[in-house]
Amino acid sequence: MTESPGKILYVIVCAAGPAAEVGHLVASAQDEGWIVQIVATPSALDFIDVAELERRTGRPVRSSYRKPYEPKPPRADAIIVAPATYNTVNKFALGIADTYALGLLAEAPGLGIPVVVLPFVNPALAVRAPYLRSVAELRADGVRVLASPGEDEPFPWESALVELGR
Repeated sequence: MTESPGKILYVIVCAAGPAAEVGHLVASAQDEGWIVQIVATPSALDFIDVAELERRTGRPVRSSYRKPYEPKPPRADAIIVAPATYNTVNKFALGIADTYALGLLAEAPGLGIPVVVLPFVNPALAVRAPYLRSVAELRADGVRVLASPGEDEPFPWESALVELGR
């Protein structure tokens, strides 16, 4: 597949239950013509099938910075963070870049890269002041943060793509 501008989607996956099903998002994004690059937080590696995602995308799953001698990957034209954990949402809002995934997120708004965050946060954490402040700060920075699904609802993977298309 030829890589063309405007078609590279980074999907940042965090360590939460729905992460195992991120292939749904990959397939939907590919159906819409995106070239998908999976970036996993270090903890998320235990939640996903790395080999299957690499097969589907034709790209290595990234979770750490490249070595100096490795080629620079193409810049994302858009980023979806799903499922986004409480920890990642709060660190992203504070500008903490202690992992490859958070480093990408820290600079994305400044580069004008659209970012959609689809949280998976339990109800007790979703009402905490730190989380509410983080969501408000990210939205003020132009990041589109969707509502976390209810506990008994299926994870709404496609809603992130719909939001990205707006």
